[in-house]
Amino acid sequence: MPMFKRADAEIHYEVHGKGFPILLYAPGGLKSEMNMWGGYSPNYPNGFPWMDPRTALADKYTVVAMDQRNAGKSIADVKPDHGWHTFAGDHFALMDHLDFGKFHVMGGCIGGSYCFEAIEQHPDRIASAVLQNPIGLWENRDTWDAAVAGYEETVCARDPSITKETIQSFGRNMFGPDFVFSVTRDFVKACKTPLFLQPGTDKPHPAHTSDEIIALAPNLEVQKEWRAPAHLHESIQRVHAFLARHTP
Repeated sequence: MPMFKRADAEIHYEVHGKGFPILLYAPGGLKSEMNMWGGYSPNYPNGFPWMDPRTALADKYTVVAMDQRNAGKSIADVKPDHGWHTFAGDHFALMDHLDFGKFHVMGGCIGGSYCFEAIEQHPDRIASAVLQNPIGLWENRDTWDAAVAGYEETVCARDPSITKETIQSFGRNMFGPDFVFSVTRDFVKACKTPLFLQPGTDKPHPAHTSDEIIALAPNLEVQKEWRAPAHLHESIQRVHAFLARHTP
């Protein structure tokens, strides 16, 4: 079980395939772990409605999957000033550790916001981004309050010294802003990085948020019908084609 150790975190990750690198940000909100890409869940008894890029893309790319800090097998400290930039620090440190300079990113759910944060932090290192089912704030504040409450339960069970005030500050940093939380509309409007969007349609992944991304992003390709099983094969083909066009 590969673990990448930082000063305040141990990040569980896996590497699949060979080729130009792509870093995956799994679905799951603050419980984003690599196993959310595939397998069984009570919410999806017939399988997840998305590809598992750990296998679907590994024929042509080095696919790096990870559990986000304090999700899955990854553990980390939590401080009041932690937020999107803290997760991005993990992401770039892991790719540095693996000796990858430039890479693609692909994110499901919260992963779309991680993609935008990565582009904002180091646009020169991100070749392209696949945004699948991106989250956003649209008539769903209770969803993100519940996510922070669940995070508090997880981290405080492991480390009771982490205070409620610390978690509340972290939660405001993560989900206090609107839109996609990690970046602004102005940032997306000016974003030159090639983007591929598979839109969301439900409460955590509002269609309104995806529609805003479509209206704003200047370098965007959209696959409106992408969910499994009917569109799984096409989804994999379209993502492969997009990545191939933007691989250096």
